[in-house]
Amino acid sequence: MEKGEWENETAVMEFILLGFGDLPELQNLLFLAFLVIYVGTMASNLIIIVLCVTDPHLHIPMYFLLGNLSCLDTCYTSTLLPRMLASLLTGDRTISSVGCMMQFYFFGSLVTTECYLLAAMSYDRYLAICKPLHYGTRMNDKLCLQLAAGSWISGFLPSTIMTCFMSQLIFCGPKEVDHFFCDFSPMLKLSCSDSSLITLVLYILSFLDVVSPFLLTLTSYVCIISTILRIPSTTGRQKAFSTCSSHLIVVTIFYGTLMIVYLLPSSSSLRDLNKTFSLFYTVLTPLANPLIYSLRNREVQEALRKAVRKCMALFQNSA
Repeated sequence: MEKGEWENETAVMEFILLGFGDLPELQNLLFLAFLVIYVGTMASNLIIIVLCVTDPHLHIPMYFLLGNLSCLDTCYTSTLLPRMLASLLTGDRTISSVGCMMQFYFFGSLVTTECYLLAAMSYDRYLAICKPLHYGTRMNDKLCLQLAAGSWISGFLPSTIMTCFMSQLIFCGPKEVDHFFCDFSPMLKLSCSDSSLITLVLYILSFLDVVSPFLLTLTSYVCIISTILRIPSTTGRQKAFSTCSSHLIVVTIFYGTLMIVYLLPSSSSLRDLNKTFSLFYTVLTPLANPLIYSLRNREVQEALRKAVRKCMALFQNSA
């Protein structure tokens, strides 16, 4: 649409997130389910953060990066779920254009940051398994801080660029966003501006900030698996694989659902399927991450048992 035609349209000042509004009979059930998921996600990730900070045995690079991942997941979940819960409870699905842009900004930033954090964690596992003699000197405190800080900065920078481009678009069509949050594609469909430039920028940034970390993670695991298969003893292979299995599961769930969502054809028949898979990497992955690490990791299990014993002792003494 040409600029002269934009001026004849009324700019949209708020959007309606359709979400799961086409299932009115399930609104209460969905509210309870998402409330349990939100509470569980916040509690489990905060426990991981507290354990990584307070337990001296977890003051190593792998758990420093895990603590960052849990911190990211608490922010990630809080960007989407409170707004969804309010909509399900009150039935009010409107969100201001500014609120929508802010949600788009933080969601994009945190997704990209997770891509870089998972790549950093895979590099840590690569050094631990493929270069064990050099692990202590290479993966030092300085490098850990650089990897974590670089992940957060690399996540927020491209999202800032994309949000600046998005804020320049004119939204004058129907204001109904056919999703449960302000994602790029559903919002772009409502724009009557020329979207060719912002689409090109998205493809470039997606390759740099999503595909590149994925390729680094994939390369790390090719080297890790190759090294594990060369270990002569079965016990040695099992021990080596156990040190990276939790992270590998998290990577598979995150990237698997992310690729399904953004590689599915954009058609009305697949719209509900797209929403369902979006729930996996936006809502369920932040809940699954701490559970996977706590259930499959002896150090985290032991740190949790110690913390529970200390809390029970303090409670008994105070009583």
